[in-house]
Amino acid sequence: MDASTYHVQADWDSEVGVWVATSEDVPGLATEAETIEALMQKLRVIVPELLEANEVLPSGTAISFELTSHRQELVKMAS
Repeated sequence: MDASTYHVQADWDSEVGVWVATSEDVPGLATEAETIEALMQKLRVIVPELLEANEVLPSGTAISFELTSHRQELVKMAS
């Protein structure tokens, strides 16, 4: 088993209300979902598919990926 961990970044897009995932480790990865949980569900399928399609790893290989998220909010202080 390959001990590499593939890194995925998720950023909140407040204009459309979704998490957007991309990765320098996973060629072609660009997907979105309304919740982090839904995004993880999608990534469990998409990440291995893209790694196989781009011939990064052979079919049937177990992988590990790490999702790092970033969300920034602007809030008004109470007066």
